[in-house]
Amino acid sequence: MSQRPPRKIDPLNELRQRKYEAGHGDAEAFTRQHAKGKLTARERISRLVDRNSFEEIDLFARHPAGVPGDGVVTGMARIDGRDVMLFSHDASVFGGSLGEVFAEKVIKVMDLALSNRIPIIGINDSGGARIQEGVVSLAGYAEIFWRNVEASGLVPQLSLILGPCTGGAVYSPAITDFTFMVHGVGYMFITGPEVIRVTTGEDVTFDSLGGAEVHNVKSGVAHFLAETEEECFAQVRKLFKYIPQSCDEQPPRAKATDDPERAAPGLATIIPDNPKEPYDIKDVIGMVVDDGDFFEVQPYYAMNMVVGFAHLDGNAVGIVANQPKVMAGALDINASDKGARFVRFCDAFNVPLVTFVDVPGFLPGTLQEYGGIIRHGAKLLYAFSEATVPKLTVITRKAYGGAYCVMCSKHIRADFNVAWPTAEIAVMGPEGAVNILFHRELAAAADPVARRGELVSEYSERFANPYIAAERGYIDDVIEPGRTRSELIRALRIAMRKERKRSSRWHGNIPL
Repeated sequence: MSQRPPRKIDPLNELRQRKYEAGHGDAEAFTRQHAKGKLTARERISRLVDRNSFEEIDLFARHPAGVPGDGVVTGMARIDGRDVMLFSHDASVFGGSLGEVFAEKVIKVMDLALSNRIPIIGINDSGGARIQEGVVSLAGYAEIFWRNVEASGLVPQLSLILGPCTGGAVYSPAITDFTFMVHGVGYMFITGPEVIRVTTGEDVTFDSLGGAEVHNVKSGVAHFLAETEEECFAQVRKLFKYIPQSCDEQPPRAKATDDPERAAPGLATIIPDNPKEPYDIKDVIGMVVDDGDFFEVQPYYAMNMVVGFAHLDGNAVGIVANQPKVMAGALDINASDKGARFVRFCDAFNVPLVTFVDVPGFLPGTLQEYGGIIRHGAKLLYAFSEATVPKLTVITRKAYGGAYCVMCSKHIRADFNVAWPTAEIAVMGPEGAVNILFHRELAAAADPVARRGELVSEYSERFANPYIAAERGYIDDVIEPGRTRSELIRALRIAMRKERKRSSRWHGNIPL
C-alpha cells in the first residue's frame, strides 16, 4: 500500500498563525500591565493613531533566546491622515529593557522617519538598558541618541512617558521636541531612589523624585501632564493640528471659521488703571486668536512665561507672552529657558511667532544672579534674534530695560511691532528712574514723599508711554486694543511672504 504524501501546510494560514502568536505575547504579562493601570504596547498605539492605520514593522524580530518582539513594537501609522513613525516599549518582554534587537528595531523606524521626513513618536515604558547584554545595550542607546540629534529640527519628535524611563534612557526624550507624562504612571530620573538613599541619605519615592508632577512643575523636563493615557493621546493628536511633517513643510492650515476682522472690545478695559495690578494674559490671547482656542505648552512650569499654539485666520502660530499674574511677568532663569526652547522649535518648523509683552524687567536677586540669569536671559535673546519665521509683537503694558529688547523688539528684527495706548516703554519703571535721576533733589526736599510723587507723575507722562518709541519707528503703530486681532492677521499675511535665508555658518554658539 502506497504511503500518503505529507500534508502540505497552507502558507496563508501559517502566516496568520505566526502573526497571531508574535502579536499576542504573554497573556499573564498583559494582565499584570493592566493591573498597574497601564495599556499594552500595541493597545497604546491603536488608541493613539487613526483606526486600522498601524502597520507593524519587524513583527517577527526575535531575541536570540527566541522571545518575539524583544521588548518593543515598531511601525508606521497615521494621525489625522498624516504619516508618522512609532515605537512603543513592550514592558511585558524583559520589562521593556533595551537590548540589541530592540535597538535595531527602533533605529530602523527612526531612519525611515528621517529619510521620509515624517514625525516620530516614542512611547516609553522601559526598565532601561538590559544588563545581561552589557555594552551592546549601551551602544544601542547611543545609536538612538545620535539619531535624535540628527532628527532635531528636521522632523518633529515626541516622547510619551507611560512607565519608567530611567538612567541613560532619559536622554532620548530630553532631546526630543515635546515630552508627555501621565500622572501616577510615568516617571523619569537618572539615578533611582535606592542609589540616592545610599549615596546622599535622601529618602525619596519614585513619584517625588521623577514623577509627572515633578517634571511638569519643577524641572521643566516635560511639556504636558495628563491624568490618563487616553488624555495623553488626545494631547498628542491636538498638537498635530499645529505642527508640520518636517522642516520642509508649512504647518497644517485650519479651516478659518472666525471673522478675521472680529473686534474684541473687552481688550480696551483689560489693563487695570493701577500699573501694579495684575491681569491674566491668557484672557488677552483668548480674545485675539481664532475661536479663543489656545493650546498651552508647559502650563505648570515657569508660569510667569506663557507659551503655546493657536490659529490666526486658520494659520498656526506660536504664542509667547509674559504673565502679569505671576511675578508681575518678570523674566527669570526658568522663564527664559522655557521661552527660548519654544521659540527655537517654532523657528525650526516654520511656525510664525506672536509675542505679547508686559515685562517689568529681569527678576532681581542673588539667587537669580548666582544661577546665571545673564546666561539664561541671553538664551531668549539669542532665540528671538536667530528666528527667521514671521515675528509679530504686541506691547500691552510694561516693556522696561533689557527685557524690552529681549521680548522680540524691532531691534532684533521683529517684522511687525505695535503697542497699545497703555504701553510703557522705558529704561526702567518711573519710581526707580526718579530715585536715580533725582536722588539729590529728593534728599534736599522739604517733603520728599510729595516731591517724589510729583516727579513720578511727570516721568510717567513724559516717558512711560508708547509715543516716543513710535516717533522713532521702534514700533510700527499704536493701536486700539480691540483691533489687535485684525492688525495681527493683516501683518501675518504679509510677513509669511518674506524670504527666509539660512546662514552660511555651521551654527551659532547659543549661550547654553
